[in-house]
Amino acid sequence: MAPSTKVLDGGWGWAIVVVSFLAQLLAYGSPQSVGVLYPEWLHAFQEGKGMTAWVGSLVAGVGLIASPVCSACVDNFGARPVTIFSGVMVAGGLMLSAFAPNVQFLIFSYGIVVGLGCGLVYAATLTITCQYFDKRRGLALGIVTTGTSVGAFIYATAQNELIVMFGLDGCLLIIGAVALNLMACAGFMRPLNMPGYYLKQKAALERNTEEQLFEKPPLDDLKITIGPTVTTPEKTLTVKELLITIDSKDLAVQTETKKGLAGLAIMKVIKKKKQAYSKYMHSMYEILQDQSMVAFCIGIFMFSLGAFPPVLFIEDVAQSEGLIEEVSIIPLVSIGAIATCVGKLALGMLVDIRWINGIYLYAFTMFAGGISLLLIPFTKSYVGLQVLTAILGFFSGNWSLTSYITTQIVGLDRLTQAHGILMFFGGFGIMLGPPVVGWFFDWTQSYDLAFYFSGSCVVLGSFILFVLTLPCWNRKHSENDRPDVHYTSNCDKVASVA
Repeated sequence: MAPSTKVLDGGWGWAIVVVSFLAQLLAYGSPQSVGVLYPEWLHAFQEGKGMTAWVGSLVAGVGLIASPVCSACVDNFGARPVTIFSGVMVAGGLMLSAFAPNVQFLIFSYGIVVGLGCGLVYAATLTITCQYFDKRRGLALGIVTTGTSVGAFIYATAQNELIVMFGLDGCLLIIGAVALNLMACAGFMRPLNMPGYYLKQKAALERNTEEQLFEKPPLDDLKITIGPTVTTPEKTLTVKELLITIDSKDLAVQTETKKGLAGLAIMKVIKKKKQAYSKYMHSMYEILQDQSMVAFCIGIFMFSLGAFPPVLFIEDVAQSEGLIEEVSIIPLVSIGAIATCVGKLALGMLVDIRWINGIYLYAFTMFAGGISLLLIPFTKSYVGLQVLTAILGFFSGNWSLTSYITTQIVGLDRLTQAHGILMFFGGFGIMLGPPVVGWFFDWTQSYDLAFYFSGSCVVLGSFILFVLTLPCWNRKHSENDRPDVHYTSNCDKVASVA
């Protein structure tokens, strides 16, 4: 059933925006500020920094890599059940982490369980927000996706204070209990469209009803008995009761009579699935034939590989270099989170300017972020580290440009598939980055070489993206370089889809 235009762009849709914002805040608050927990885990488990870094890298990367699976869950079961289940996963993973005996258990409980829960929340909130908004979809999605940055700012300070008051285990238990409010947020996510699972159930119910209404059911099945000996006269059942009776008592008979037809139907389904899978793979192959798309994938991988580790290591850098004895009242992670939030909105508005090329803007943000990474080893004051963290955080807001640039490269028809490919490369880079930086420290006992490596990766990625997308490589003569996107409201220009 198509949603009525009267319920779009307003009304209950703004309630959806609020609860989706809160859901992302509750889910991503702790993972996005995991840099505050990282020094505590190093002290508690006495493991190498490379091994411990897997916890922070997995919690950020698993959700991105599993995004196709998370989206399929939302399509089949709906945003509300998925958000409820993800609330159990996030809260359970955080609480289990309080009892972790070693880093390996923490990698499972915090890295994988919480990471998958966050991926489900992200898919559910974006899907239901898109269902409720059309003309103001850009504004709504911009508000929702800033929940991650606001959550990182709040949770960084909150986790720091909770660790001082209750210890690391108490902090994780309290944060896990707060995450249970995800299930309360799910209660407000009233679906506009029936999910795929319920549509299949409804279709099966109606098909069985049509078949059985023309058959006379056995009289014994239509009798209602009260007590052991008293029998009432025959009573006609409702359609629902009739179907329940047929499904429970005549399943074996139906299976035998329709065995041949069922086998033929299964073969047809398998053939259709195979054709759909082949078509999907061919479409992905065609997307990756585009040189600009390949360059963008490489750029996102290199940026994720180099720019994400500071989120995890920056607090430990300040402490290991002797710039500060303990985490500040306003941690570096909080400064970076607020800068990222501002960067998302600012870069989203810049890319809407007619004469600005989105791909080159993204390459510039990568270059500027890489330079700030290369300057971190030369910084000998805490104030300088704060400034570089803010600069890096601002340019890390370029994640809000990914949907726009993807549309510019492949068009609207293939946006979903191409965006999934990009998220896979981004998640893979996020997973590898922190362990590699941690291994550099374990090898050299200094973060200097690690940040030289990170900054070099980001700068190299910016040059690859810039060079491979130059007009001289493009053999196709297009009349218009901008994507086929028409804004119907100025509100759409506030933020790009993240």
